[in-house]
Amino acid sequence: MRRQKLGSSDLEVPIVCLGSMTWGEQNTEEEAFEQLDYALANGVNFIDTAELYPVPPRPETVGRTETYIGNWLKARECRDKVIIATKVAAPLPGVDRSWVVANRTDPPGPATQPELDEASIRSALEGSLRRLQTDYIDLYQIHWPARYVPLWGKRQYRVEQERPCVSFEDQVRVMGALISEGKIRHWGLSNETSYGVSQMCQAARRLGVPPPISIQNDFAPVYRHFEEELAETCAPSAYNLGLLAYGVLAGGTLSGKYLDGSEPHKGRHKDFPSFQPRYHQSATRAAAAEYTALAKRLGLSPATLVQAWAASRWYMASIIIGATSLEQLKENIAACQVVLDGSALAEMDAIHLRHRNTNDLD
Repeated sequence: MRRQKLGSSDLEVPIVCLGSMTWGEQNTEEEAFEQLDYALANGVNFIDTAELYPVPPRPETVGRTETYIGNWLKARECRDKVIIATKVAAPLPGVDRSWVVANRTDPPGPATQPELDEASIRSALEGSLRRLQTDYIDLYQIHWPARYVPLWGKRQYRVEQERPCVSFEDQVRVMGALISEGKIRHWGLSNETSYGVSQMCQAARRLGVPPPISIQNDFAPVYRHFEEELAETCAPSAYNLGLLAYGVLAGGTLSGKYLDGSEPHKGRHKDFPSFQPRYHQSATRAAAAEYTALAKRLGLSPATLVQAWAASRWYMASIIIGATSLEQLKENIAACQVVLDGSALAEMDAIHLRHRNTNDLD
């Protein structure tokens, strides 16, 4: 299992990170334990979760994923063997997420909307520590920016949607305090832009706070925006943040299981068609057909081709893989260790030029 330092830190992570957002919705606790046991036994000791999970997020299940992981950590007595990454929810105007805040205490507390001020971040962290049954988090991430930015497939910046928000300095300051207190080891960003990365890192320099070491962003053969400017911003020669890529299989669309109108017995886009529709647009399905054909010529499964391609990127720190079955998990872990030759990578680029960033919504 390939391992490397995450960003500017001394935290060494495997090329595979075990994603958990289906646990508690598409997967039972027993299945989560099975995946966790297999992953750890096969060198994947990096686990990513969030206070919001599982997804699609809803009041009835919020926090269940962290609870499952906490129960596993307690049952296996293996906290010192794993790297735990979780996330604090940010405000999302027009969307009620008060139940996320209420779930930070047991029994549930006041139902206010998420923010990223010091009190909110601290309460979110305490909730995650309680559910995970640990006294520290290895990597604490801001799930999405406090300020307005186009998110999740939206690309056009609309100045009329700008809104007041907690300053970069205030967010950085609390992360520094949590590190000093030993409650988190490192912190990172998610769903961020080059502007946001730069502002966070500059604020950290001004305040004498350790900088963010990672950025967890959407990235796939059908969504390569990270390469356009964030790769430069996050390069070792600049701010040195490692990419933790999610959505590499576009919610399963790039696995080939939806080709030719096929409907699998189980699948995210079948079970939750209104969740993450950007991954399942007709343009993305057309691209999936070409990637699947290339995989067949190379003697690989489509999922293996796509994840091996992602692992070949110079800026890739770890690929967050998700699975709803142990068989998928085994394939995904193995895929990230496959090495593609130059001709295969060139063909991937050629397909991308014909189907550029098909997850875009505007």
